[in-house]
Amino acid sequence: MVKPPRKTTNKNPPILSHEFVLQNHADIVSCVAMAFVIGLMTQPTLPIASIFITLHHNVTGEQPGELPTYLPGFKDGAVVFFYSLICIIVHAIIQEYILDKVSKRLHLSKSKLAVFSTSGQLFAFYTVSTIWGLDIVLKEHLVPDIARIWSEYPAPMYFMFKMYLLVQLAYSLHELPELYFQRVKREEWFNKALYSMASLVLVAIPYILNLNRLLVLLLILHHSAEWMYHLAQLLQTVDKEEKFSKVTRLSSTALQIIARLGSIILAVLTLWYGLALQENQGLDIKSGNFNTPTIRFAVLSGIILLQMYLIFRVISLEISRSKENAAVVQPITKVKAPKKDKPKKSK
Repeated sequence: MVKPPRKTTNKNPPILSHEFVLQNHADIVSCVAMAFVIGLMTQPTLPIASIFITLHHNVTGEQPGELPTYLPGFKDGAVVFFYSLICIIVHAIIQEYILDKVSKRLHLSKSKLAVFSTSGQLFAFYTVSTIWGLDIVLKEHLVPDIARIWSEYPAPMYFMFKMYLLVQLAYSLHELPELYFQRVKREEWFNKALYSMASLVLVAIPYILNLNRLLVLLLILHHSAEWMYHLAQLLQTVDKEEKFSKVTRLSSTALQIIARLGSIILAVLTLWYGLALQENQGLDIKSGNFNTPTIRFAVLSGIILLQMYLIFRVISLEISRSKENAAVVQPITKVKAPKKDKPKKSK
């Protein structure tokens, strides 16, 4: 029996309705962002628009030819909001023009499609973030001169350095409205929103405390490990024969443990040893100096607890995965029914 064809309607949803916002959220957000950009072109709106687009809290001297340097400040919140709008637009472009077209050719199931979309977005972000962070580390000469992490504290940031950290905050902030735009199930909202808020706070605290050189190294370690993890997730959804997924999964587990241990070593070296030797011991909010034993110990404790939790999560995930694989491989023994004695025929 032939199934009747589905009736398709070309009617657009009503303007400002729930479905209209979901379908056109990238265009709506781009219009809002464009309003801020147009505000830079007119004299009355220039002071307001510049708060959201340009960087603030410049501490550069008046010497000619000197590159502008910046410190953190309260005006950075407006910049983070604007660039979170840009992150929403880029997110929609990657989803529509790359991930959706690739997933249609792969013919993935619903569960694999969700994993493919999430890991694809994060894989793109972690790729750009890791390369950008490595460029900053090389320009700041933090490798191999590790002592530069604490020797010039509180060190101001040049333009691309501060922009890098603000983009990290903006990306974490944009993940909250994306829960609505990507039609995430309400049962998953709390965990994903909690994860986004945690990443936002954990980047904002060292940024405010001027621990920016330590922060960029910790972000590189974290993002490189997460990059490998999401690469393994993508290969697992695509690789049906599991030729490369097992190797990448094991590499991801090893890299994550190395990255967490490396983060602990860097944090102890900077907060427990390096900054303790500095002469500027004391709290001076105006100059951005937060080099006190209490603050150092609190930040160090938070980093160690976070990294230990991430190590525990990686190990527990690997143990549960190995148990599942062992249960699948283990042969199922069939229980043989006892033979019944046939009754002897009487002569």
